[in-house]
Amino acid sequence: MPKNLMIVESPTKSKTIKQYLGKDFEILASMGHIRDLPKKEFGVDIKDGFKPFYVLSPDKKKIVSQIVKRAKESEKVFLASDNDREGEAIAWHLKEILRKSISENSIYRIVFNEITNDAVKESIKSPGHVDEDKVNAQQARRILDRIVGYKVSPILWRVIAKNLSAGRVQTVALRLLCEREEEIKNFVPKEYWTITADLKKHTEFTAILKKYKANDIKLNNESETDKLFQILEKEKFVVKEVKKEDKTLSPYPPFITSTLQQESSKILGFSTKKTMRIAQQLYEGVEVKGKNIGLISYMRTDSVRISDKANAELRKLIKERFPEKYSNPFIRAYKNKNKAQDAHEAIRPTSSFRTPEYVKDFLSKEQYKLYKLIWQRFVATQMAVAKVSMTRVSIKAGSGLFEAYGSNIEFDGFIKVYPFIIIKYSGDKLPLLNAKDELELLNLHKNQYFTKHPPRYTEATLVKKLEAEGIGRPSTYVPIISTLLIRKYVNLVKRKFYPTELGMEVVKFLIDKFADFFNVSFTAKMENQLDEIENGDKNWQKLLGDYYHIFISLVEKIDIKKERKNLEKVSDIKCEKCGAPMIIKFGKYGKYLACSAFPKCRNIKSLDKNGKVIQSKTDEKCPKCGAELILKVGKFGKFYACTNYPKCKFTKPFSTSLKCPLCDGELLERKNKKGRIFFSCTNYPKCEFITNYQPVKMKCPDCAAETMFDVPTKKGVKKMVCLKCKKELVTASDGE
Repeated sequence: MPKNLMIVESPTKSKTIKQYLGKDFEILASMGHIRDLPKKEFGVDIKDGFKPFYVLSPDKKKIVSQIVKRAKESEKVFLASDNDREGEAIAWHLKEILRKSISENSIYRIVFNEITNDAVKESIKSPGHVDEDKVNAQQARRILDRIVGYKVSPILWRVIAKNLSAGRVQTVALRLLCEREEEIKNFVPKEYWTITADLKKHTEFTAILKKYKANDIKLNNESETDKLFQILEKEKFVVKEVKKEDKTLSPYPPFITSTLQQESSKILGFSTKKTMRIAQQLYEGVEVKGKNIGLISYMRTDSVRISDKANAELRKLIKERFPEKYSNPFIRAYKNKNKAQDAHEAIRPTSSFRTPEYVKDFLSKEQYKLYKLIWQRFVATQMAVAKVSMTRVSIKAGSGLFEAYGSNIEFDGFIKVYPFIIIKYSGDKLPLLNAKDELELLNLHKNQYFTKHPPRYTEATLVKKLEAEGIGRPSTYVPIISTLLIRKYVNLVKRKFYPTELGMEVVKFLIDKFADFFNVSFTAKMENQLDEIENGDKNWQKLLGDYYHIFISLVEKIDIKKERKNLEKVSDIKCEKCGAPMIIKFGKYGKYLACSAFPKCRNIKSLDKNGKVIQSKTDEKCPKCGAELILKVGKFGKFYACTNYPKCKFTKPFSTSLKCPLCDGELLERKNKKGRIFFSCTNYPKCEFITNYQPVKMKCPDCAAETMFDVPTKKGVKKMVCLKCKKELVTASDGE
């Protein structure tokens, strides 16, 4: 029987660690948190210093029973959950349960930044105890979130729609997205023009007009541009000045959670959730040549610190694999913003000698891509700076002054391994030019532009914004985004966030009632105070007390009936059943019309995304009871339902009445879990046809299929495709 018990969070982690420890150790997994606040009650005693009431998760009873049994048979118990607030809380909950059965003196807390032989064994040599300050910080965050969720969410249910939620940090993130959407909606494009010149001296290059008569150029319309254009096209183009500047580019710091998510999104196209899932796999261990190996250090961190040992190994790799000039002459160190971050390390390979090529055959394609990115970023940190020469040429054309830019990488340095660098002034490869050189004017162009609205947030830019504003922490970015999508507050279309009408309405209401709480500065301040609790500089109960009493006073002022009435708008549509006016209301899937005579009359009508009534009457009768069928909109799109509901619960999918290109079935319009529309065949599973393309009643000229499909393509081109014979019809789009 093993003398020692180690408790980790996952079976994969357990399998990896088991290889490093002998027969004296048994490794069990807690499978994450084992206790939490109850789901169906508040679970916090406000009067008793915000004392939380924790309950054992029902699905963890068997696991905990096994852990307790083995702990009683062991001399020492090592709690080895992750090295962050959540991990510390898991360790604390385990300790609280175990100390009822075994001596607290036999329970130890160990942490390691990477799952390697040395790191694990070193932690066992010098075990510690659960960090109460870190636990208090996690506990304070959990109770803060419970206060907001438990007190505000029911108000949303009663005022707007059922099953909505409000989150302390989630709401602020949603506010950022909605405010950006308002900026876009209210944006008025402004016209502006530029004049560019195609010039030649040995080789061709392009210059842009910057000044006229010593003033910065600003062309607002075509008439202004034409006047200047006619003058400039007659002028001689002569080089006035050539400015060259040599610059050095230093490598970025190693990855932290937020920068990994951002770069993974931009470079690999991974979502934040996908990035963290794959990073977790690489951290906990992947089988390489018959052994489970943890390939990267812990992936939830906001520290850029690298251990001396890891840096020494990396510099050895660079000296062995690259010419001497690529090695930075000194150890490059990066500084953290505050002391709370210094307990962790940045995200890095557990061994820099474990190159992407070495592990490629043992990883999935996605694991390989992410590991390679982490390895490249880390290796670059100790490589030499890149050297770039930048050239700016000023060109005189009468009273006009044009400028041309060029850059050239003289020495690639760290870019050799991490090429994802944007170089300022990158442009044409300029010819060798000197002052007073006359240039040949090949063409002069006038170009019309319009100012663009600010871009919508992507997952990468939202995480960047949250981090910059001090909102949330490494472990919270993924849950924040996931909750917004699950609650239908936003849609993610082509990697960009679009707030839904429901999300806009929720934010509008919450900001109106809790302006001082759901804002960027207050939320960032709260995050800093949680850090202070973790550092032992602030009392967690005092923080909760200060927050609660102000917050609850605002909650108690809300008049539910008044707010609900303010939100409801009477439409100009009359109920066809009783003649009462229909009221615009909110539901889980957006706006709909309900009869104002409710509950006497329960008539409702679905509205489309433009607020127009979806014509619900049909000529069909219910095959079960003979009542009329109506068209409704639900979680997975349109469907037909019996008007005799709930007595009769007959439903059937909405058919487009268009033929399936592969069989004699019809196409059904459906909606997936992310809210995206797709079309499938009524003969499923016999016919497995499915597509995201919009079907159109059009006969294929080649195979005579009755339905073709509108395939999105570049602006100005309309492409119809037959998905039976692959025939393509390409024409100019409408209005072109």
